[in-house]
Amino acid sequence: MGIIPFEPRRILAPILRGRSAIGWCGWRSPKVAIERRHGRQYFSKSSKQQAKMAGDKSNNPMRDIHVDKLVINCCVGESGDKLTRAARVLEQLTGQKPVYSKARYTVRTFGIRRNEKISCHVTIRGELAQEILDRGLKVKEYELLRKNFSETGNFGFGIQEHIDLGIKYDPSTGIYGMDFFVVLKRPGARVARRKIQQSRVGHPHRLTKDDAINWFQTKFEGIVLDEPRN
Repeated sequence: MGIIPFEPRRILAPILRGRSAIGWCGWRSPKVAIERRHGRQYFSKSSKQQAKMAGDKSNNPMRDIHVDKLVINCCVGESGDKLTRAARVLEQLTGQKPVYSKARYTVRTFGIRRNEKISCHVTIRGELAQEILDRGLKVKEYELLRKNFSETGNFGFGIQEHIDLGIKYDPSTGIYGMDFFVVLKRPGARVARRKIQQSRVGHPHRLTKDDAINWFQTKFEGIVLDEPRN
């Protein structure tokens, strides 16, 4: 048996053919090599597709932000007639029957017992939520603090007197303060709450603190402060 002579062509030919097929320089894909072979200009994914995605996001209706719900809470810290009058104020403001909330712990300092009704709240959706939210922000002169916004894209604020919302003062009722909690959403958030084929909302589609601030500034021409004004 003789010695097989070394022939570099047998070893290098398949490699050279592979280089021409896949575009060896830069490890480009076959699609890239074909496009360059036909004289077409190739745009990488980092330039062309990112520019396309950036342009589509501004016009994509699925990126629009809407008010999912508005929750108004009025906590009086005790049960009895005072809580009943506070619930009457919320019903007069929203036209809906409030729900009572119970204390989770016993706080002897404030005279609160566990499972005692100490507050009431109501949840509003749709156009009525937009109307009442606008009235509440008008009381705040459309100024909120940055810490009023959460990392999940929601925000809240409080008012000290309910008569500032346009409700007529009643001496037998008194004056109550209340807290506004606004939950924002984008279309498609239902996939995380439905029972059938439930899935998670993708990270690029989730609301962030900056998204909520930009929406507030654009929608209401609001002002976001880092610290409260003296």
